Amino acid sequence: MSKIGRKPIDIGAAQVEIDGQTVRYKGAKGSGVYELPDFIKVALEDNKLKLTVSNDKLNRETNDVWGLHRALLANAIKGVDKGFEKQLKIIGLGYKAALSGNKIVLSLGYSHKIDLPLPKGVSLEIDKTGQLLTFKSHDKALLGEVCDKVRFFRPPEPYKGTGIRYVSEEVVRKAGKAKATA
Repeated sequence: MSKIGRKPIDIGAAQVEIDGQTVRYKGAKGSGVYELPDFIKVALEDNKLKLTVSNDKLNRETNDVWGLHRALLANAIKGVDKGFEKQLKIIGLGYKAALSGNKIVLSLGYSHKIDLPLPKGVSLEIDKTGQLLTFKSHDKALLGEVCDKVRFFRPPEPYKGTGIRYVSEEVVRKAGKAKATA
């Protein structure tokens, strides 16, 4: 039996409607629809969603899919209720970001500036130094994708430590070449 799949999903202040295998959810940050496979049954009990699989359909594959769908549905409901946030830090001399309309303008030491359009549903706050970026969204997967795109332009460098990294990320620093002693 799935250890993750059997955990109930707390819906918080979100509104949830169940129609067969379709779960409609709505919260302060947004709304959405989630479609479950046929072998997973969903029920609403005491402000919590419970996903179950009948014992005759329970095997290794359905067990894995059960936990996966429970986690994806829980993230979707948590996103519309509270939202998700990720922070990136830009480290390097002259490296910075600015917000121009619905685009991020990145100055990362290249001969040109990089313009990256923000997708709908993702908001960005940049501090006054231009080096701390706070992304917010109700869609966890989209938020991670946007942060990874930004990080891809200048990944953390292990010798000087410059580049774009997550605030919680630890970059293992390497020692440079040691000078030969005569």
